[in-house]
Amino acid sequence: MSTFKHNKTALITGANKGIGLELTRCLLQEGWNIIALNRSLYNNDNEQINRSLEQGSLRVYQADLSDFDSLKAALQQIKASENKIDVLFNNAGGSFPELILTKQGREKHFDVQIVAPYIILMELKELLGKGSMRTVVNTSSSIIKTVRHFDPAHLAHPPQFKRLFGPYATTKLALSLWTEELAGQLAHEGFRLLSVDPGGNNTLRKDKDSGLPIYMKMIMKLFFPHPGRGASLLYDAAFSSTRSVPSGSFLIKGKAASLKFTEQRRAVLDMVHDIYQEAFIGN
Repeated sequence: MSTFKHNKTALITGANKGIGLELTRCLLQEGWNIIALNRSLYNNDNEQINRSLEQGSLRVYQADLSDFDSLKAALQQIKASENKIDVLFNNAGGSFPELILTKQGREKHFDVQIVAPYIILMELKELLGKGSMRTVVNTSSSIIKTVRHFDPAHLAHPPQFKRLFGPYATTKLALSLWTEELAGQLAHEGFRLLSVDPGGNNTLRKDKDSGLPIYMKMIMKLFFPHPGRGASLLYDAAFSSTRSVPSGSFLIKGKAASLKFTEQRRAVLDMVHDIYQEAFIGN
C-alpha cells in the first residue's frame, strides 16, 4: 500500500494488540490519523508507533470497555478533543476463560462485545456524521455459525459457560444481529454499518489466557496466520470491493453471509438500546 497524507481519521478500539495493532499500523502508513481507544498504553518498542505518538497522528484514550464509568470518561474526552471520525472500527473484544461479571453485573462478553460497541457508536455518532465516510465496522466472527440455540434473554446472564462456543459465540452473533437491524435505521443519515469476520488469526499472548479450548490453542499456534491477515479483512470491508455490499451485511472473506436467528434482530437491538439509555446515559 502506498504512503500518502490526508486528513482522514479512524477510531479503532483495541488498537494496541493483535488485529487492532496491525490495522493501526497499516492506516498510519497510509497517512491516516488514528484515535486509539485502548485499555492499556502502547509498548515502547515500535518506531512507527512512537513516531506517530510524537507527531500526534496517533492519539490514545484509555478505557476499560467492561467498565461503563471508565468508558464514559474516555468518550467524553474524545468528544471534547476530536473534530470528526471518518471510520469507526469496533474491534476490541476477546474470548474470556471463565464466567466473569462486569462492574455492571452482567457477563463480560455481553458488555464488551454487544453493549460497548453500541455505546461507542451512539456517543460518537455526531463526530461520525462530520466525517466523509460515516462507516462503522464491527468485528464479529464466523464462530456464530456454530450457535444452535439463541435467546437474547440469556445473553447477559448465561445459564452455563463454555469456552469459545458459549457466550463468546452468542455475543458475536448478537453484535451482527443488531448491526444488521441498526443499519436500516441509520441508512437515511448516510451511515454504513458492517459486521466482519476477520478469520482465524494467531493472536495468542503469553501474558493472557486466551479463553480458548486447549486443542484450539494448538491449532491457532500451528496453523493460523499473523493478525495482519485479519486487519486486511477489516480494511477491505471499510475501503475496498465490499463497498457494493448492502449496509448491515455480515462478511466472511469479504462476501456477505447469511445470519441465523434474524427474527431476533429487533429484540437484541431494543435490549442493547435500553441498557444504553438506562445504565449508561441514566447513570
